[in-house]
Amino acid sequence: MAASDGDGLFEVPGTAPTSTEGMPRSRPDSPLAVRMRPASLDEVVGQDHLLGAGAPLRRLVEGSGAASVLLYGPPGTGKTTLASLISHATGRRFEALSALSAGVKEVRAVIDLARRRMTAGEQTVLFIDEVHRFSKTQQDALLAAVENRIVLLVGATTENPSFSVVSPLLSRSLVLQLQSLTEANIRTLLDRAMRDERGLRAEFDIADDAVDHIVRIAAGDARRALTALEAASEAAADGTITLELVEASVDKAAVRYDRAGDQHYDVISAFIKSMRGSDVDAALHYLARMITAGEDPRFIARRLVILASEDIGMADPTALQTATAAATAVQLIGMPEAQLALAQATIHLATAPKSGAVIAALGKAMADISAGKAGLVPPHLRDGHYAGAQKLGNAVGYKYPHDNPDGVLPQQYAPDELVGVDYYQPTDHGVEREIGRRVEKLRRIVRG
Repeated sequence: MAASDGDGLFEVPGTAPTSTEGMPRSRPDSPLAVRMRPASLDEVVGQDHLLGAGAPLRRLVEGSGAASVLLYGPPGTGKTTLASLISHATGRRFEALSALSAGVKEVRAVIDLARRRMTAGEQTVLFIDEVHRFSKTQQDALLAAVENRIVLLVGATTENPSFSVVSPLLSRSLVLQLQSLTEANIRTLLDRAMRDERGLRAEFDIADDAVDHIVRIAAGDARRALTALEAASEAAADGTITLELVEASVDKAAVRYDRAGDQHYDVISAFIKSMRGSDVDAALHYLARMITAGEDPRFIARRLVILASEDIGMADPTALQTATAAATAVQLIGMPEAQLALAQATIHLATAPKSGAVIAALGKAMADISAGKAGLVPPHLRDGHYAGAQKLGNAVGYKYPHDNPDGVLPQQYAPDELVGVDYYQPTDHGVEREIGRRVEKLRRIVRG
C-alpha cells in the first residue's frame, strides 16, 4: 500500500511543473505521501539532531556543504525528501540512480557527465537510492569521483552502512542516521495533510480516536501514516474519517523488520539480551515481532539453544533440554504450530536462573591452549589398547574410578603444567549453587 520513496519525485527535466522554490510539483493524482513531501527545509518534521544550525545536513540542504553523505534510517523518515532538498540547493545539478536498476555503466556515465559539468563550474549531486544494494564493484566505481568531489554523493539506505557499504566509500562520506518520527511528529504531519492545499484541503473531519490509531500503526513512518489517512479518506462518503473507517482501510501495521538488513540483527540482539536480562515480557515481544515478520524459525531456535548454554548453563541444566526440544519441534511440525514451542522455550530461558560460568570456563581453557599450554597427556591416561602400549608406559597405573565405592579417587588428569588450574567457577544461582559445593569437594578428592 505504501508509496515508493521516489514516486513522482524525480521527473524528467522539462516535463514536471515546478514550485517557486524550484522543487518539482507532484501531479494532483499522486499519492498523498508524495503530494505532502516537504518543499523546503522549514516543512521537514523531525531529525532535529541533524538539522540544527551549522549541522552538516543543514549546510548541505542550504547549498554550502561539500561532503558526501549516506542517509541511514528506517522507511518514512525523510531520506528521499532530504536528498531532494539537497539536489535543488543553489548551483547544483542533480542526477538520480536507483541501485535496483543501475549498473556500473550507468554510474560511469553519470560521473563522465559530472566531470564535463565541473569544467563549466557546475557541481553535480548524485543521489543513489537503496545504495546498500549496489555491489562492491558498483561502489568501487564511485570512489575516485567522490574523493575528488566530481560528484557530491547522497546515498539513502535502510540498512546500516557499516554492513553494506565498502570501507573506502564509507570513510569518504558522512554517515547521518535518521530517527523514526515521534508521535508528535506524526500528528503534525497528519494535521498538515488534513488542511494543506496539496493534501485533503480541509474537506474532511477526523475523529480523535482515528488519529490516535493512525499514529499507533504508523510506528514512526510518515509515509505509512499518510497512506493510511488517504485510504480512510477515500472511504469517507460523509466527509468524516472515523476509527472504523481507518481500521477497515488498513488491515494491519506492517512489522518493521528486514530479514536481510540490520533490523534483523537489532531485533535478534534485543531478543537475546532480554532473555539474558530475565525480562520475559520483552523477550516475548521480540519473539512475536520475528514470527510476525516471517523470520526463519530455525534461526530463532538456534539462538535459543546457544543462549541455554551461554547464559544459563548449569544454573538450570534443563534449559538446554527445553531449547533443543523446541528446535526439534520446529523441524518436526513446522510453523505456525511450532511457534508455541518457541514461546515456551523463550519463557523458560527468560525466567531461568542465569550463569555465564560455562562460556567463561571454556574461554579460559581455550585461552590457555592459544597460549601454548597444551602439555603431554599423563602416561597413565594414554590409550593402552594396542600392542606394545604398556612397554611405552601407556595406561600403566591408571586407577578405575568405579572400583572406588564413592566413584571418585585421587588421580592426575591434567597435563603437568595445568595441575591445580580451575576453569569452571560455578555461581550461586539456581542448581549451580549445589554444583559449586560438589565441584569443590571433587577437586579436593581428585587432587589429593
